[in-house]
Amino acid sequence: MGDQSSTDQQKDVLRRYLQAGRDALLSKLDGVSEYDARRPVVPTGTNLLGLVKHVASVESGYLGDTFGRPSGETLPWFDDDAEPNADMWATVDESLDDIVSLYRRVWAHSDATIAALELDAPGHVPWWGDRSEVTLQQILVHMTVETHRHAGHADIVRELIDGTAGLRAPNDNLPGEDAAWWADYRQRVQQAADHFR
Repeated sequence: MGDQSSTDQQKDVLRRYLQAGRDALLSKLDGVSEYDARRPVVPTGTNLLGLVKHVASVESGYLGDTFGRPSGETLPWFDDDAEPNADMWATVDESLDDIVSLYRRVWAHSDATIAALELDAPGHVPWWGDRSEVTLQQILVHMTVETHRHAGHADIVRELIDGTAGLRAPNDNLPGEDAAWWADYRQRVQQAADHFR
């Protein structure tokens, strides 16, 4: 009985870290327009809504198909004939609400998979080649890392759009309190970098 309780606790910790990444990623859409949610702000075209669409899509595969539990979501941007990076941006027919709703449905399905399976439940990721045999625990760690990585991208993209940065309110985790503090800080960082020009 103690082992089962410990396993349940481990699963709960992993799911909570995954959820924290999900929440952080979606928080970057708070208060942005349809335009700002989808506009590319770096040369590679990275945009807020595309990051959410991408993470929803890969989570659907990793915590659905990998364990023989397809989500039932239609993801045409993953079809063999889809254009490259089709999962990384929103078409004019895909609204912010559509993509956020997709993500929430995917994570509800993922949470059902997590609840239904043991951490050592076997899965199969065909595109991983000789590492394709996996466990739920391994995929939970992988998906958590993937989600947090893209939440970090979204944080930078959002800062480029309107200056909003850090974790979601009320804990923004940033030390600066005003624009003057940040200007002084940035100047000191630049001066240190200039030393190596």
